[in-house]
Amino acid sequence: MTKLTKEKSAEIRKMLNDVFDALDEKGYDPVLQMIGYLISEEPTYITPNRNARNLIQKYDRDDIMIELLTGYLGK
Repeated sequence: MTKLTKEKSAEIRKMLNDVFDALDEKGYDPVLQMIGYLISEEPTYITPNRNARNLIQKYDRDDIMIELLTGYLGK
């Protein structure tokens, strides 16, 4: 099973929270926008507000999904 280091996991969690807040602040539905990005990797799903677009693009999409699933499943 692929596992992220504790440090990388924490970085990704912080980034996801920051991106979520930036999307919410601009009036977008953060969940739908982030899903769109994760499915397509199209950066325009993420607002440039608060540098959110650059933040999310620093991480590999697979690593983001690993963090989301392992966090959700508690694994």
